[in-house]
Amino acid sequence: MKQSLLILGSMLTLGFPATINAEIVNVSTPNTSLILNAEKGGSLKILHYGDRLSATDLNSLSEAGASWRDAYPVYGILPQGEAAMSVTHADGNMTTDVEVTGVETKNDTDGSTVTTISMRDKVYPFDLNVNYRTYPGEDVIETWVDVKNNEKGTVKLNRFMSGYLPVRYGNVWLSQLYGSWANEGRVSETPLTHGVRMIKNKDGARNSHTSHGEIMLSLDGKPQENTGRTIGAALCYSGNYKLFIDTDDSNYHHFFAGINEENSAYNLKKGESFVTPPLALTYSDEGLSGVSRNFHRWGRNHRLHDGNKERKILLNSWEGVYFDIDEPTMAGMMEDIASMGGELFVMDDGWFGDKYPRDNDSTSLGDWVVDTDKLPNGIQSLIDTAEKNGIKFGIWIEPEMTNTVSELYEKHPEYIIKAPKRPATQGRGGTQLVLDLANPKVQDIVFQVVDTLTTKYPGIDYIKWDANAPIMDHGSQYLTADNQSHLYIDYHKGLEKTLDRIRAAHPNVTIQACASGGGRANWGILPWFDEFWTSDNNDALQRIYMQWGTSYFFPAIAMGSHISASPNHQTFRRIPVKFRADVAMSGRLGLELQPKNMTDEEKGIVKQAISDYKAIRPIVQFGDIYRLVSPYDGKGVASLMYVTPEKDDAVFYWWKTETFMNQQLPRVVMAGLNPDKTYKVTELNRIDNEPLSFEGKTFTGKYLMSNGLEIPLTHKVDYHKNSDYSSRVLRLTEVK
Repeated sequence: MKQSLLILGSMLTLGFPATINAEIVNVSTPNTSLILNAEKGGSLKILHYGDRLSATDLNSLSEAGASWRDAYPVYGILPQGEAAMSVTHADGNMTTDVEVTGVETKNDTDGSTVTTISMRDKVYPFDLNVNYRTYPGEDVIETWVDVKNNEKGTVKLNRFMSGYLPVRYGNVWLSQLYGSWANEGRVSETPLTHGVRMIKNKDGARNSHTSHGEIMLSLDGKPQENTGRTIGAALCYSGNYKLFIDTDDSNYHHFFAGINEENSAYNLKKGESFVTPPLALTYSDEGLSGVSRNFHRWGRNHRLHDGNKERKILLNSWEGVYFDIDEPTMAGMMEDIASMGGELFVMDDGWFGDKYPRDNDSTSLGDWVVDTDKLPNGIQSLIDTAEKNGIKFGIWIEPEMTNTVSELYEKHPEYIIKAPKRPATQGRGGTQLVLDLANPKVQDIVFQVVDTLTTKYPGIDYIKWDANAPIMDHGSQYLTADNQSHLYIDYHKGLEKTLDRIRAAHPNVTIQACASGGGRANWGILPWFDEFWTSDNNDALQRIYMQWGTSYFFPAIAMGSHISASPNHQTFRRIPVKFRADVAMSGRLGLELQPKNMTDEEKGIVKQAISDYKAIRPIVQFGDIYRLVSPYDGKGVASLMYVTPEKDDAVFYWWKTETFMNQQLPRVVMAGLNPDKTYKVTELNRIDNEPLSFEGKTFTGKYLMSNGLEIPLTHKVDYHKNSDYSSRVLRLTEVK
């Protein structure tokens, strides 16, 4: 009997029972282990996923009660259970039965290691490979499958999940994100009970408004932020997805994640291959925040475009002027943001259109030429103005879309997504349509939009890339009649091809993924984008809740967070600028208002906030997050902090979320500090007439993590400046 362990290509002998033919594959990260049995001629089995195992534990794993479940279950033989893949073979047979044919480990050009378990159907020449990628120093494992049809005819893929994970039945809780436009990233925490829990998206173009393709599973009961065994999973895909957990009569919760196969059966001709998007898995015994820290580090280093480059502080024109763009107004806004210390101005919607000027949302998408009535001296003049003010210039586009009222649509109505024999459903403004990115000619058009702008105007530093409509009809004028079910998948394949070309030509332009706000907060799109727009809702109080949930999976550097006007344009809530700044400073800081409408005092507060943010920007954008008190716990306060990897610098945020007389709020203890180091406390964005009692004082990390600091419930300001809002930002600097 073969009794061996494969650790990323090296063989070690283990004392597995003689009754088991085991070729054990250990896909390890610094702190986690995924253990598989890949005996040739057998089915691939998963034995363990969680804490990294020692050699001693590996030797005894079987006796401890390893899972021994199929690592990638396929449909057909014993079809009662859920399957990760289901196919119809060329002869109509709907059963698949695969066996392991080999294991290969190789180093990729990006420094990662890929372990591939090759399998083939026992009857048909149908190949299925399960892949696992690890990176040095990262506690994330990416898994995906690729299949190849070597049969004589077409094979239909009916389901094609990226991965499967059995999770031992127990007091397991699911944490997921849900929401809607202007209310994205809300947190839901529920225990897993018998039955099926389904999370899915069918928007077509955007996928993170109403739900998210990421989850956490807390294995020790109700989720805790910094304690407890927790599994995180993130599907790295920009299109329709399906995540579901089937809790049956076995001892396991069965977790599946991948492309949503509904109305998306995929036909593979002889010799063709299909590759699923990666499913990123991580594990931590440090609770929800521990999983977040793993995802954030991995994302910055390996998924987010330019994930280790500081992001600029910007002013976006949208809520300041909406479509009312003209040269003097743009110049004035640039002068204002520069005077407050900002680094970038972004001109939003309303700057383009020749035959059909873009004065509202019903015209001109696709006609990316300057409206010379609004901007007689063109874009270069604006870039020159920005340069004179010592800042950079950015611009808004929506290249995947068009309007019926546009020159592009008049010339090429065949380029839109439309069902055969039916009129096109129209979206935003009553005229918006989605271009068919499955069509290579459309891919060329979208590429040319970006390439023309950034080539003609090399001074463009930033692009806000919007997508304000879902796919509203299932139909492609490009795809053949027998491949109409490919629409949702081929759209995103086309988008990826286009983005590859854009990034090859223009790697240094910062690009934001906006999609009616937070519709594209996903790890599938971020390899080509530097950040995403978290939500069209800039209300600071609601942003605490939305950004809290979004931070479960995405780092602050990717999370656009802006100071907006008061009253807020979405909720009409009136919030002091100090509170608005303190919330925005916990993400990628920006502004979205008309500075001309601010008072001198408000400008002064924002100027100070920008200055303070520049000092803490490396901590916020590259540090480790520790969420302390959740706004969802209803304790009247929310608090989190960022800590440098060296634990020599930290930023602590505290926001009061509700106000009552004689209110009692918990004292917040900190986390992530070095207990043996001493830290000096400095308040940032201070508006009080006198400093806090602990201003400039020093405390050990042990004290701060055991006791915290007593935060006053109100600010000590002049009587007429009092409000029901209170917030604090503290910097903790190591005293050496």
